[in-house]
Amino acid sequence: MKRTLSALVVAAVLAAVPAVAHHSVSAEFDTTKPIKFTGTIKKVDWTNPHIYTHVEAKDETGKLVVYRVEGGPPNSLFRQGWRKDTLKVGDTVTVSGVRAKNTESLNIGVATITTADGKRVFGGGGGGNRAGGAPAAPQNN
Repeated sequence: MKRTLSALVVAAVLAAVPAVAHHSVSAEFDTTKPIKFTGTIKKVDWTNPHIYTHVEAKDETGKLVVYRVEGGPPNSLFRQGWRKDTLKVGDTVTVSGVRAKNTESLNIGVATITTADGKRVFGGGGGGNRAGGAPAAPQNN
């Protein structure tokens, strides 16, 4: 009995770790500091808890930088039609989002990524638009 109780406590703690580690948008990003830029995809990290698209573009001073655009969780994006190769290294994209609260950070949140041909591939932290306008998955009721 004691061993079972200990195992349940450990399982509960481990299950709670991802929830504790997650953050709200307002914890990291300043929604009063919008940013929009066009650049070239350098890398896409398809990892939990968020995907990150690295986009090289010029900052406000004209200096070339690599912004780190935060997306939604891979599983959620996959269900919306995203795939690891939806955006490819070398693609030109336009990003609209908000800057991080930390002025030294190049992280961008609440972002929409639009491809050169005008498709909205990703919207608002993975919560809205489907990849390439893909239809919603059928609901099983």
